Amino acid sequence: MPLNMPELLCPAGSFDALRAAVLGGADAVYLGAPRFNARMRAKNFDDETLKKGIDFCHEKGVRVYVTVNTLLTDRQMPDALALAADLWEMGADALIVADLGLARVLREQLPDLPLHASTQASGHSVGAAELFRKIGFSRMVCAREMDRENLKELCEKSPIPVEMFIHGAICACHSGQCLMSSMIGGRSGNRGECAQPCRLPYNGKYPISFKDLCLAGHMREILSLGVASLKVEGRMKSPRYVYEVASVYRRLLDEGRDASPREIESLRNAFSRSGFTDGYFTGKIDGSMLGIRREEDKDKSRAASQVMRDLAPIRKPVVYERAPVKPVCPPLPPEKQAPSGVSYRFSNGAQIPPELMQELCFLPLDRYVPGVRGVVMPAVVFPRAEKDVLNRLRRAKDQGATDLLITNPGQLPLVRDEGFVLHGDFRLNVTNSFAPLAFDGVADFIVSPELNPAQIRDPSLPKTVLIYGKLPLMLLEKPVGGKTLRDRRGVVFPVIREGKRDLLLNAVPVYMLDKKEELDKMNAPSRHLFFTTETPGEVRGVLNAYRRGEAPKGAVRRIK
Repeated sequence: MPLNMPELLCPAGSFDALRAAVLGGADAVYLGAPRFNARMRAKNFDDETLKKGIDFCHEKGVRVYVTVNTLLTDRQMPDALALAADLWEMGADALIVADLGLARVLREQLPDLPLHASTQASGHSVGAAELFRKIGFSRMVCAREMDRENLKELCEKSPIPVEMFIHGAICACHSGQCLMSSMIGGRSGNRGECAQPCRLPYNGKYPISFKDLCLAGHMREILSLGVASLKVEGRMKSPRYVYEVASVYRRLLDEGRDASPREIESLRNAFSRSGFTDGYFTGKIDGSMLGIRREEDKDKSRAASQVMRDLAPIRKPVVYERAPVKPVCPPLPPEKQAPSGVSYRFSNGAQIPPELMQELCFLPLDRYVPGVRGVVMPAVVFPRAEKDVLNRLRRAKDQGATDLLITNPGQLPLVRDEGFVLHGDFRLNVTNSFAPLAFDGVADFIVSPELNPAQIRDPSLPKTVLIYGKLPLMLLEKPVGGKTLRDRRGVVFPVIREGKRDLLLNAVPVYMLDKKEELDKMNAPSRHLFFTTETPGEVRGVLNAYRRGEAPKGAVRRIK
């Protein structure tokens, strides 16, 4: 048995799946609370089955982590706190949390409750681990897109234990950064209601539907990285699937070896989409990662059968009693408004008109032009890229840059002392008054584009509203392989390159240029315009429309 063996963490979308995970040898299970979890379409647990499940696991010496991993508004915060207190009293061993505002409040109100930073919190760097530790997290679930070298560096330098996914479905978009389901279908992945538009055809093919992850063939290498917990995805999958996957990885961990071809085949029969991928881990990011659930795959799963024998190691029961707690939602932070004004972002090929050169304009770091005031950080900065990013950032500062738009929580520790005025991008997923407390030193925040007018108005924070631009729906590590994606209805989504990654843009822009009165009611005097595929003439047209308050001439998206 390997020394310092990591925890095997398995999913439980129902009580039957929980039992299957325990019998299969899981050291811990994770499951969804009745509210505020990112798999609201799983069976999940009500209060009765949740307590029953926790007690069953603890009798077997298995830990239970409960997901409270959706983004929250101010009005939802009291209910989320009450839920967390109930879960603590029931015996939950940790909560998996994505909203950094909730994490700050929980650390204050329930200081003994362990918190794990969800993969939805977009952690992929040492800086993220440092920020998460400061907020109060005791573990981080790292991004699935990290390769073996960046994982190794993260584990070596992280101040808190690292959890990684080893098996199951993976998204085309970086976790926590997908707006596609929300913007085109009204079902937010950040609120647990993803409609999985990535599984649909585009251009007559499936260019953003990925095979499931399987790292069973890399277990010896993974054991050498220093990862604390190995996570299996699958809260939407069957008990039979959970048992099969848990039992295979239990054997591999206990015997300290890679999977045999026969074991890989048994995993494939349990569930696959045209086979498996290890592309992110190995760095082989290409078309071999793509796959769909074929009839052949379904037939193999239906034919697979096994008896659920109890493979769980003998462990001491988890025994403790917790006194009830009654958290009180703290008062909102003091009101602090962003200065009234307009900022502009130019991505891809969009050019800054000469008359805007003295305004606050932002350019991506890899496209920075001397004399421009603002720089946008890359959306992803893995550990091995941090030195290069810092060097380029310092050159931009020497060439006149004064303001920096940060796009990921892990960037704050990296750039805090570089002398820039810091602004928070919408990629930080700020949706409530408490989230900015995690970002000490950031002057203002472009609030999440998923918020409606009332949800923009309510938070007590220095906020900016994006009033024009084709929103990035997906941040893609694997290139799409073209400049557009056309869906089944004929809607065309532009694809642009930003740094080393593709951005899949919405087909229509957010357009609030003619809604000054509505914007004023949102209590957000700072406005942001985002240009991507526009020609210089189109940029000027948008600027003129804003000055005149003109209504749109074509299809647009409103904040409503």
